[in-house]
Amino acid sequence: MFVDSHCHLDFPQLQEELPAILDNMKRNQVSHALCVSVNLPDWPRIVSLIDAHDNLWGSVGVHPDYEDTPEPDVETLSRHAQHRKIVAIGETGLDYYRLSEPLDWQRNRFRVHIRAANETGLPLIIHTRSSAEDTLRLMREENAAGCGGVMHCFTESWEVAQRAMEQNFYISLSGIVTFKNAVQLQEVARLMPLERLLIETDSPYLAPVPFRGKRNDPSKVIHVAEKIAELRQISVHEVAEATTNNFFNLFKKIQ
Repeated sequence: MFVDSHCHLDFPQLQEELPAILDNMKRNQVSHALCVSVNLPDWPRIVSLIDAHDNLWGSVGVHPDYEDTPEPDVETLSRHAQHRKIVAIGETGLDYYRLSEPLDWQRNRFRVHIRAANETGLPLIIHTRSSAEDTLRLMREENAAGCGGVMHCFTESWEVAQRAMEQNFYISLSGIVTFKNAVQLQEVARLMPLERLLIETDSPYLAPVPFRGKRNDPSKVIHVAEKIAELRQISVHEVAEATTNNFFNLFKKIQ
């Protein structure tokens, strides 16, 4: 049994094919998927989706790449988090890759999410790109270790992974780990303690080899697990068992 710890099934390009995607998940032994929020206006779409399907769960948050969107506050995030199938706050974090300074609004947004996670007791889903030092610094300053969470679609070094784990965070690997040039990330996959590892698709993006460049969906998370098993020289079953157990240990609201 596998789980997809991070996807965007509410996005239009996946919603249109949802029945086939759910069938493919079942056929590939993917039992659960976490549908992750990127902004507040589209959040009701996630709620509608997860309410309709027993094996889909959701989060609430505003992605750091969304500059022109309603800004969240702790009260709003905490209120939305009371929904029975919302199991995390995020995705949140910092992304300096596409946007340039001044980015105080992005850092303030990240702080709001950490505070909401600590208030609700739900884990954080963190996105970090070209911003690892600031991400880890703000996590420390706002006591993100108090709520814990996951560094999603991890692409940083083993040192950054260790520092995140010291703050009570899991590391989630996506289809990027299957790419030939992902040498640094493959080293992380080899060194990671299995008890701190999650797998994801981040679909519709980042389809793993042999589907690279095509539309991704949760059924393909098995290819992430297979690559990790190959790198660690262990069975796919061991990866599936560990990452599934970790998923339920982190997202405790899931039944």
